[in-house]
Formats: sequence, structure tokens, C-alpha cells
Amino acid sequence: MNSLDLNDFRITSVSGKVKPAVAPPAPSPLGPLAALPGTWKGTGFNQIWRPLNGPQDRFLELNETTEILQFVEIPGDIPNRGLLQPDIELHGTTYLQKINDANVKQNGKPAGIHIEPGIWVSIPLTTNPQDPTTVARLANIPHGTSLVAQGSATASNTAPTFPTVSITPFTIVPPNTPVPFPESTLAVPSNFRTAPGDIPHVTQAMVDNPNVVLATGIAGKKITAVTKLVISTTDLNPPTSGGGASNIAFLQGAAGGPNAQAAQMDATFWIEEFVDDKKRTKFQLQYSQRVLLNFNGLSWPHVSVATLLKD
Repeated sequence: MNSLDLNDFRITSVSGKVKPAVAPPAPSPLGPLAALPGTWKGTGFNQIWRPLNGPQDRFLELNETTEILQFVEIPGDIPNRGLLQPDIELHGTTYLQKINDANVKQNGKPAGIHIEPGIWVSIPLTTNPQDPTTVARLANIPHGTSLVAQGSATASNTAPTFPTVSITPFTIVPPNTPVPFPESTLAVPSNFRTAPGDIPHVTQAMVDNPNVVLATGIAGKKITAVTKLVISTTDLNPPTSGGGASNIAFLQGAAGGPNAQAAQMDATFWIEEFVDDKKRTKFQLQYSQRVLLNFNGLSWPHVSVATLLKD
């Protein structure tokens, strides 16, 4: 028999042991942006009226797109110093958006049509201005435009509905009268619209309302939760909003008006949680964005939509 080594002796309960309570995880400081960090991939549709220095003033570019959108959480707090109220702390993510044309190749690879670095931030309630919790997107466009768009976040447990969005240009001066052009009708041949062979799946319904592409993206999915982010470079009162668009001198132009001034951006993002056929929880991100390009006396809508799945 071995002698008892008191150095190894401990009194321990061997029955009726109560496990300590496990504290629930702390809510993400990102708030309504909590699901964004990660990599999202998918497809979409892009439409832009390009100014043309030629026999007419416009060209309608249409693109079927593939997209990668990556978000990385910014660690820690982002302090904003207050004079008229106490300091606030923002939390956010950086992002990098890369969009290719799905059909057009350059050197055997999909042609890149857009790259955009930026930041999303979640903003707490403030007293000066008297705003509820808001979100904002800070975007940098390589054509020479920087955007700040602020707005609201709302949550629901039902699938989203998508409003109609028009690509028809309209007068800059009120009453903003629509001015349709024949390039919007695919049945009318045009040398001033993307060639049919480069947009094999684009339909007239998509041109009339690009948001129909988003409706296809939720068809058959069992969506259990949605966070809707609505942002604009103009005032969304309520809430009051900061924001605006800034352009390089070439875009702003001089005598005769702008070459192509990005005057306004409005966008809606839907972060959707759904259950797939194998009862796994998945995340999907959809967006509809409209940028108004001002040239030759009109505002020309540039509309982009996409449906992306999180890796």
C-alpha cells in the first residue's frame, strides 16, 4: 500500500455538483451590421447611361455581373469627440467590392468594371442632432467620386418586397420630367447600347425595372430574418442625415455643365437569414443602388443590383 501524499490531496464534491451559469454572449458592437464581416459572392445586373462625346450625348451600358464583396470588422471603438453633446463611439467594418462583367473577357478573364473600397459604420443615438441609431456608408469610386450616405436600419422576420426602380432619365430642374430614350427598348436596334451578344440573359423586364433580379434571388428561400439598411447622400428626415457626394474637377466640368457629375446616391441593402434544404442557416445580402449622374441638363439613373451569398 502506498502512503498518502498530502501534497496531492484535494477535497472535491463528487455528486450534486452545480455547473456555473454560462453568461450569454455579449451583443456585437456592430449592431445592425453584425452579420456583414466575411466574404459574399454572387451575381447581379448593372445599368449606366454613359455620356458620349460623339454623334449623340449618351450610351446605355448594360452588364450581367459577378461580384465579390468582403467586409472586415474594425477592431475596437472609433471615438467621435463631441462639443455640443458628450463623445460617442462608432463601430464598423471596412469593405472591398469587386465587380466583373460575367460575359465580356479581357485577356481570357472576366472584365473588371468596378472596384470600391469603403467603410460601413454603426452610429449610436445622438442628442445633437436628435437622431436614433443610424448607419452610414463611406464609399470611394475610382472614377473620382467619394460618397457619404447615412440612414436607418430596421429588422423583420418576413421576406422583403422590392419597389420598382426606373432607369429613365429626367430633368434636373423640377418638376423632374421623365425623358425616355429609344435605347431603353431592347427590340429597337441601337449602336448606342451594349451589344446583344454581351448580355445574353438580359430581358426587357430587367431594363424596365432592375429590381426584378432581386425578386428572383429570394424565390423558394425560407427567409427567417431580415435587416434592412436604407441610406442616402441626401437628408432622410427623419432621421436627419449627414452625407453628400464629392467629385473631381473633370466630372464637375466647367462651362457648359458637368461631364458626368455624381450628384446623389440612394441604396437599400437587405441582410437576409434563411434556412436551406439541409436545415442549415445561411446568410444572403441583396442590394439595389441608384446613382444620379448629371450631364446635358438631365439626371441619368445608374442602377446596380445584386444577390450575394456569404461563404
